[in-house]
Amino acid sequence: MRAVDLIRKKRDGGCLTADEIRFLVGGIATAVVPDYQWAAFLMAVVWRGMEPGETAALVEAMLHSGTVLDLGDIPGPKVDKHSTGGVGDKTSLILAPIVAACGVTVPMVSGRGLGHTGGTLDKLESIPGFRVDIDLAAYRRIARECGLVLAGQTAEIAPADRVLYALRDATATVESIPLITASILSKKLAEGIDALVLDVKCGDGAFMKSEADARALAASMTTIGRALGKPVQALLTRMDEPLGRTVGNALEVKESIACLRGEGPADLMDVTLGLAAEMLVVGGAAADLAAARERCLCAIADGSALERLRLVVVAQGGEPRVCDDPEGVLPRAREVTPFRADRAGFITRLAAWPVGQASMLLGAGRETVASRIDPAAGIVLRRKPGDAVAAGDVIADLHHDPARAASLPAALELLGRACEIGPQPPAARPLVIDRIA
Repeated sequence: MRAVDLIRKKRDGGCLTADEIRFLVGGIATAVVPDYQWAAFLMAVVWRGMEPGETAALVEAMLHSGTVLDLGDIPGPKVDKHSTGGVGDKTSLILAPIVAACGVTVPMVSGRGLGHTGGTLDKLESIPGFRVDIDLAAYRRIARECGLVLAGQTAEIAPADRVLYALRDATATVESIPLITASILSKKLAEGIDALVLDVKCGDGAFMKSEADARALAASMTTIGRALGKPVQALLTRMDEPLGRTVGNALEVKESIACLRGEGPADLMDVTLGLAAEMLVVGGAAADLAAARERCLCAIADGSALERLRLVVVAQGGEPRVCDDPEGVLPRAREVTPFRADRAGFITRLAAWPVGQASMLLGAGRETVASRIDPAAGIVLRRKPGDAVAAGDVIADLHHDPARAASLPAALELLGRACEIGPQPPAARPLVIDRIA
């Protein structure tokens, strides 16, 4: 079997067998299939696509390129959640403690942010001392003791994905539904979960801009996941404006803790509770979504969800006082610059993408993999679409270091592009568009 023949086969529209795909993936570790041949194969997939059977074979091969965890010694269901990313999306920090408090273990392997989207690991590392780089033994122990674990991808989990992810980024082959499906599912199924819930976002601040593309991705991941024996449920959600009122790592942790105290903004809680309820149902811990949502609300009201967060913060080396006094524990920006309304009216639009870009310029995100994150930087939204404003009212506060002063004009200009003010409030639209089952 030769890689060049398989590249040609896919280039010409052929369908690869599971053995052929295993050969290609197996060749990553042994260098039998060098990077330049994989780059050619990835481009062939972008142009020709993959049949569902091919995609399932690719997921399996990438999944088994490393360690596949067995968490069977931990009682009860194990369910994770994955989001395709967005601006202000801190749902993982909120729903993981809620779901754990309801009796479902959440073994979560997360990633870092690049560009305008924030990464869960970056948010967690804004908590002093919190460690995301834990080994598999600690991962198991913490999951068992706390009912959840919030870690980064280790070298043992789906190592083929690390190579292919970097190649896709460097070869303009990211936008392929089979390749996205394989990347996400290979990592998630390697965690040892029993089921998975997906938050597939579409809109201005999402990776998938159109609803049709997001729907196709959700259908691919649910179909392939179930073909591999794992219940997978997806929600299609809007990402046209930032989720919640904060964008930036420490700011989002603070808002997440407020949510666990029952003080979260309605839009953020709507999406979070929707995903958390799906996790309880797919994990068999609730009979239906209404009962699951009620259990989640009870876990917030009785404090057990916040207590779960405290447990995992301690277990992963963080400062537990963050749960009681986030303002005093989390890093704070040295300067805050207001963005003001230039006229009276109603905010009709607050586009997610430019808000995310502005936050990145302030230091909250990465332009490149090597960019340094400022955990205190970001944006707090004082007004959102539908709110009335007078000329001069503060719409947003920009949190930044004085060293970033040169970036302020560009950040403010981006917010000016993001924010539209009109004579009437916009029509309300639900954030959850559909359930993909």
